[in-house]
Amino acid sequence: MSTREALAALIERFTPDEGPVDTCCPRVNLYRLSQPSEPNHGLHDPSFCVLAQGRKRVTVGDAIHEYDERNFFLSSIDVPVTGQVVEASPDKPYLSFRIVLDAKLISEMIMECGLAARLDAAAPLVGGMSAGAMTPQLLDAVCRMVSLLETPDDVAVVAPLIEREILYRLLTGPQGPRLAQIARRDSRLRQINRAIGWIKRNFDQPFSIDVVADEARMSPSALHQHFKAVTSLSPLQYQKQIRLQEARRLILVQRLDAATAGHTVGYDSPSQFSREYARLFGAPPLRDVARLREQPEMAAAGA
Repeated sequence: MSTREALAALIERFTPDEGPVDTCCPRVNLYRLSQPSEPNHGLHDPSFCVLAQGRKRVTVGDAIHEYDERNFFLSSIDVPVTGQVVEASPDKPYLSFRIVLDAKLISEMIMECGLAARLDAAAPLVGGMSAGAMTPQLLDAVCRMVSLLETPDDVAVVAPLIEREILYRLLTGPQGPRLAQIARRDSRLRQINRAIGWIKRNFDQPFSIDVVADEARMSPSALHQHFKAVTSLSPLQYQKQIRLQEARRLILVQRLDAATAGHTVGYDSPSQFSREYARLFGAPPLRDVARLREQPEMAAAGA
């Protein structure tokens, strides 16, 4: 049995049902799906994702990323995305591994491994998301992490060691500079993350590019340029997607009516809210939520 086959067998064993499964390994979850999915909208955390089987498409703004068994997916920012499993079947289900990235641990690894000079000298990277070629070493480490679920008493000691190995492989590979940006206090990515933090905290308030730029400690023009380069969205588009995703949650989970949900997230005009909601989710609020309630798996965000 190859390492990939072993990983697929492990993930399938620990995901008896469709959808996501949290594990006893810190910040690690698994996901199984037996058929291609509808587009799912959600906020993608900074994370490292590996597929044992299947293929997935992630769209953010006008950028499209696809990855499969041969590629991992790395995200260094919080960004609203549309994710869609495009290859899965009952005989060969989509099986994925995801670990949310820890900026503090990445920073410690850079210093302990003496990688700062090499990573600082690398050319600046712009996009916050990228697919990279899977290596045997990375695949082996991921497989060992998932195999810890068979011996949960070992997790507290062994899981942090394997996580450090995964980060080391990423930091010393082609995606190292992109990953390192998460940990740099003076990086453009840190500035953009400050702007993202402000937008997430104040998404229901009127948008002011000057206020967001001040939070990021950048000029408005520089903020717009670098924000778009990193997230594939303008700051205003980012706020709009956060608003609409929260409104959808309020309608679906708290069962608010569309007008109340729209007003709660900052829309003064119900007609504008309905138009923008339909543009993002493909149907007006009532029809979209009715569809989600009939097919609840569509509302689950996968790795």
